[in-house]
Amino acid sequence: MKDSGSTDLSTTKVKYGFLAYLAAAGPGLVAANAGNDAGGVATYASAGSQFGYRTLFFMVLVTVGLVVMQEMAARLGAFSGKGLGSLIREEFSVRFTALALVSLLITNLGLVVSEFAGIGASLGIFGVSRYISVPIAAVVIWSLVMLGSYKYAERVFLVLSLAFFAYPIAALFGHPNFKEIASNLVIPHFIASRAYIYLAVGLIGTTISPYMQLYGASGVVDRGIGPDEYPLERVDAVGGAIFANIISMFMIIATGAAIGGSGPLASASQAALALKPVAGPAAVYLFAAGLLGASALAAAVVPLSSSYALAEAAGFERSVSRSFKDAPVFLGLFTFQIIVGAVISLVPVNLIVMLVFSQVLQGIIAPIILVFILILANKSSVLGAARNGPIFKVVATVVVVGVSAMSILLLVQTVLGWFHIGG
Repeated sequence: MKDSGSTDLSTTKVKYGFLAYLAAAGPGLVAANAGNDAGGVATYASAGSQFGYRTLFFMVLVTVGLVVMQEMAARLGAFSGKGLGSLIREEFSVRFTALALVSLLITNLGLVVSEFAGIGASLGIFGVSRYISVPIAAVVIWSLVMLGSYKYAERVFLVLSLAFFAYPIAALFGHPNFKEIASNLVIPHFIASRAYIYLAVGLIGTTISPYMQLYGASGVVDRGIGPDEYPLERVDAVGGAIFANIISMFMIIATGAAIGGSGPLASASQAALALKPVAGPAAVYLFAAGLLGASALAAAVVPLSSSYALAEAAGFERSVSRSFKDAPVFLGLFTFQIIVGAVISLVPVNLIVMLVFSQVLQGIIAPIILVFILILANKSSVLGAARNGPIFKVVATVVVVGVSAMSILLLVQTVLGWFHIGG
């Protein structure tokens, strides 16, 4: 039995070829790219501005974790035909289901606000008022989901993903030190400080976000992907996770090269503007374009993941391809989150604290969702022969334990900080 299911990927390579891989791009790529949202940009940029390239090796470890979790989520959706909300409801008690959903809602509502704030901030760099850009973006995103089919929405999501290529180009404008980058990628450069650990948990939270796994599984189901199509979907999930984290590292490299060592940032847009003296105006606009695409993508995916999970757990119809009449709860929840997120994002407050804190909060809450995914993927009653094999089970357990340990360490350091203990 194979470590992560019974499919033979090498056979698939011969049968389908490279063009089929491109055609398979979908839920996995969309879900992973959505993690590079406004909060993600703020967190990755803060990592570069505070610690230069020193978080790159940590990001390599986080990439392994993301690959493992996204693959399990996609496999659960393909082989069970159900989203994570439905599986958690069926396999666990009502209390555990409520715990998972409350944890998701706590983080996601704040994230939706941050995505619209990111849209406003990015277009603000181009001279467009957020009081114009945010309402228009809200209507466009709402219409995309409400009036289209899943396949149409997914195509738009994939087009938005092209914006992420702006970050590698922006990084090159900063003239990074490739020798230092290579060293930090392969050699651990951890720093024993509260600030580093706080940011490290934020990096976990924005990279291995619970909504990404929930959307990944539900997107597979909504797309109609089953066991026969899973070999290609596995490539989508794994490839999407790797691509998204390479982009994340370029964000760190871009800010690390230009403003490394300057300290934490005050906003996601500041990350773009800070590049101007070193990298020039072209880098600023590239960074802003990436922020716009990332925020718009996540502004659709984050509320969709909440709607999928809640509707699945309650047993209601859920699909982007359904009309409001056919899926009122699912689409009603989506509409509510879009309205709340857009309205709150227009409140004149400093949003960087909320942006980074939301990522840290995800890092703390993520273990709850990840434990559910791990248990479900280990169950033969759920996946049969496609359940986690011995080696994959060990790797997945290490990932979940590692994420949980970082979360606990942050909590301990925070409590010690209240009593002015440690540094």
